[in-house]
Amino acid sequence: MTNDDINQKVDRDKIIIQTSVIGILANILLAVFKAFAGIMSNSIAVTLDAVNNLSDALSSVITIIGNKLGSKAPDKNHPLGYGRIEYLSAMIVAGIVLYAGITSIIESVKKIINPATPEYTSITLLILAVAIIVKLVLGSYVKKRGEIANSGALIASGADATFDAVLSLSVLLSALLYIFTGISLEAYVGVIISAVIIKAGIDMMIETLNDILGKRADPKTTAHLKELLIEEPQVRGAYDIFITNYGPDKNYASVHLELPDVMTVEEVDELTRKLQEKVYQEMGITLIGVGVYSYNTKNDEAGKIHNTVMETVMNHEWVLQLHGFFVEVDKKQMRFDVVMSFDIDWDEGLDILQKEVNELYPDYEVQIVSDIDISD
Repeated sequence: MTNDDINQKVDRDKIIIQTSVIGILANILLAVFKAFAGIMSNSIAVTLDAVNNLSDALSSVITIIGNKLGSKAPDKNHPLGYGRIEYLSAMIVAGIVLYAGITSIIESVKKIINPATPEYTSITLLILAVAIIVKLVLGSYVKKRGEIANSGALIASGADATFDAVLSLSVLLSALLYIFTGISLEAYVGVIISAVIIKAGIDMMIETLNDILGKRADPKTTAHLKELLIEEPQVRGAYDIFITNYGPDKNYASVHLELPDVMTVEEVDELTRKLQEKVYQEMGITLIGVGVYSYNTKNDEAGKIHNTVMETVMNHEWVLQLHGFFVEVDKKQMRFDVVMSFDIDWDEGLDILQKEVNELYPDYEVQIVSDIDISD
């Protein structure tokens, strides 16, 4: 790790911790004032809004803990570091949010069944108005800081804070409606707030589970990586790109490069090292594995065979790509990889392709390998 990498990591951790602390303090103060206002006005909606702020504060605490644990240096047992701990902390946050939403909706339904008359005061309305402004400012600030630090947790917190302001606005409007018309909707507003909290918890849990299980790389990231690789004149194609994430800003990738059959091992080694440095400097991705496909450059017959096989194989809608094609005319051998969609059983697809190519070239030994559709 270079000095620049260390400084960048320190800056990121500093931004996350400082921003989270600001969020904790703001949410605790809002929770206290809203709880006071909710109790004084006998309003379940205002009280639940306070609970929402309290869960946000707790979420920020867990974000800090997760960041600290995830920043531990790699060791013998965990050579790729502890970055994924941040995903576990996000799962805990999602559980807290979900629990808060479920308990809140239970209380709101109780108030609908056994309604209580709210007593809003000017202080209550003032607290709600100030809370809306604070949440809007906090949301914008946290989101911007999250984008600077490339922290999904902070970006999500910023968006959540902005949405909290909308919820507080709904509480304020229901209070004004009651004051001017005598119609009390605050228990129903409480149900809406609870439903929004529950949905946020479920969405957070699904997103975190996707990160833990492993999900398809962002198409823009994959496309940019391919562009960097095929800029080199020797590289005809880049395939089977697999990006593994071990926490924020900890991405590792492997790829197969299609190179001419006349390159020496020394030349391939030189090219590989050059590409590893280039990709890391441009994208911060560590290229840990580079496989090689060779393509024919010394035989015209091989080119004709390639075109025929390509036309036959790509005639199937469930075949997404053919690459790594190489044929040894003298030995009567050919090999290539195909990427098939998830719409067909891969063993069945391979049997179909094997049969078709064998019928075209019965004298050849044909080896077809199926690749997983892991990148766009």
